[in-house]
Amino acid sequence: MRKSVTSLFALGVLVVATSLATVGVPQAESSDTFRQLKLFGDVFERVRAEYVEEVTDEMLIESAINGMLTALDPHSGYLDAKKYRDMQVQTKGEFGGLGIEVTMEDGLVKVVSPIDDTPAYRAGIQAGDVITHINSEPVLGMSLAEAVERMRGPVDTSIALTLRRAGRDDPLDVSMARAVITISPVRWRAEGDIGYFRVTAFNEQTEASLRDAIDQLEANLGPSLKGVVVDLRNNPGGLLEQAVAVADIFLDRGEIVSTRGRRTDNIQRFNARRGDLIDGRPMVVLINGGSASASEIVAGALQDHDRAIVMGTQSFGKGSVQTIMPLPGHGAIRLTTARYYTPAGTSIQAKGILPDIEVQQSRVEVIDQGGAGRREADLRGRLENDQQGGQDEEGISADGSGGDEAAEAEDYQLDRALDLLRGVAMFGARSIQ
Repeated sequence: MRKSVTSLFALGVLVVATSLATVGVPQAESSDTFRQLKLFGDVFERVRAEYVEEVTDEMLIESAINGMLTALDPHSGYLDAKKYRDMQVQTKGEFGGLGIEVTMEDGLVKVVSPIDDTPAYRAGIQAGDVITHINSEPVLGMSLAEAVERMRGPVDTSIALTLRRAGRDDPLDVSMARAVITISPVRWRAEGDIGYFRVTAFNEQTEASLRDAIDQLEANLGPSLKGVVVDLRNNPGGLLEQAVAVADIFLDRGEIVSTRGRRTDNIQRFNARRGDLIDGRPMVVLINGGSASASEIVAGALQDHDRAIVMGTQSFGKGSVQTIMPLPGHGAIRLTTARYYTPAGTSIQAKGILPDIEVQQSRVEVIDQGGAGRREADLRGRLENDQQGGQDEEGISADGSGGDEAAEAEDYQLDRALDLLRGVAMFGARSIQ
């Protein structure tokens, strides 16, 4: 049996080498490829015969393919038939798991972003957290695919993660139950006369969901709509065509994104079609370190065309294109085939989108002035105000904080975006007059 396997590999190497020579690959390079493939065959046969436990040929071959791809970059890899089916389900907007987008960094799994209203989000997992253990098993030494596989499982089964978080010296243990993750890619609400759209992912429903949300907002606010906020924070990305379609909703013309591959002739450009669904109203796009890939395409396009003010913090910086290539009778490979470039020709890769206005997520606290806030109304012998309403309104404290009614801002970045849009609307109205 061993002899037949060796013969099979020798035949395979010979066929590959012959093919290389046929397509015009230099003889020296062809010979080197032949030697490397023979080395692979020798190692395969040695492992197959001598490893401490019996392993299947399928497992060895699939592991070798996955190792070859994952060595290229963190986003390339092999998908067996089951993982390929899971990926197809995920892009349709529903999948099983914890609800986090992850990548590999320094041999550990790093959270790119949690998905809203999922077990991971409710458990308090944050973008930037590093997963060191899964059910007490060290992540170090696992591939990204292996770690993801361990985090997935039957619905309602429990899982424990150990996290390392910036600013904490001790590890953080988090437990949760797996669930079917159904992504609602767009949520919206009216913040007074400002429309707020939260885009959580770029799956097959994103463009249609956003168009429907805009229609509903217009029906509710009509001409009183002063501007919109598009919130892409912690959006890990998704489908390229959906990113292009979302950017196109707000653009009348011009390039949205270009992709450039290995060959100089392998350039694709995606352009906007006429029609801005919000009729040129002011926009703010919110991003942070969890905004990746398709989110960065949208933010970069709207920023380069001066269509929106980008606010928040620097985005993740995933500027590469992955192509899914099915393997008939097996699964598929996910291969990085190009890089993204914004309309200005800027590569997103490992750089991300820099906001026009940097706003860190913060917590607003009322400062105790220690009694130093004396006002005219506190002075003896003061003149009385000769108009109604001149006295302090009931419930307003001397420092103007509103006393016990003052509420801590829940989302500082969003509040700043709303303030900016209202200021723009107010200035515009005064300029017209």
